[in-house]
Amino acid sequence: MEHPSIIFKIVCPDKPGLVSKLTSWISDYGGNIKHSDHHTDQDAGLFLSRIEWNSKNSYVNRDEIYNQFKKIAADVNGKFKINYADEIPNVAIFVSKQNHCLIDLLWRVRNGELKMKVPIIISNHFELENIANDFNAKFVHIDTFNLAKSDIEDQCLNLLKEYEIDLVVLAKYMQILSDSFLKKFSSIINIHHSFLPAFKGAQPYHRAWKRGVKLIGATAHYVTQDLDEGPIIEQCTVNVSHRDEVDDLIRKGRDIERIALARAVRLHLNHQVFVYNSKTAVFD
Repeated sequence: MEHPSIIFKIVCPDKPGLVSKLTSWISDYGGNIKHSDHHTDQDAGLFLSRIEWNSKNSYVNRDEIYNQFKKIAADVNGKFKINYADEIPNVAIFVSKQNHCLIDLLWRVRNGELKMKVPIIISNHFELENIANDFNAKFVHIDTFNLAKSDIEDQCLNLLKEYEIDLVVLAKYMQILSDSFLKKFSSIINIHHSFLPAFKGAQPYHRAWKRGVKLIGATAHYVTQDLDEGPIIEQCTVNVSHRDEVDDLIRKGRDIERIALARAVRLHLNHQVFVYNSKTAVFD
């Protein structure tokens, strides 16, 4: 019986012999490496490594593996994380009125493309409740028009705790999360309808049309306290022309928003994203 793959990630100061140090322990433990990806950021002087491997041992002691890699990480002054391929995180999806990203994510979950559970969908409108019901997810409406922002976010945080949420996906949730919220829950992916850093903020397609751009994009990124400036995970683009009106840009944009967000969520779930120095390295 093959055990679930073990995914080891580390970021540490670069120096010779790091790959050998990591892979030698895996080999000594009876491990077989499936994927091994490394990158050196010369400007930052950092070494990044993601190694996915299987153990041939009849019994896998996860505590032992963690403790051994903890020692290795300490030896190289690194920060590490270990995950297992059989982990299926709980994901909450925040939405407003637009349904295209929500439907796409839920469809991919149902078809096994995204290994996650979506126990709850939170929205400040009622329009998408039927979609949540169709996919057996709890739909919670929170009144963002009549409640104080602190009360709204307290409700959201309580729900995230109740449902043991590991990741939040903002699938066209047209609200800005406060710094206070992000300090309490920071594992959040957002989809923005522009090729960041161009056209940050509201109505980017309208502004892109006014500028006569020939290319529009969508950006999936982690959420930080700086609006639309979080570390970028995935970006997609599509060509537009002088014949396209704003509605055409919006229509084309919806297609690439779905793709960019789904790719970003998949990369996150597969532990293929490294965040460091306000940017990412993505081992795809």
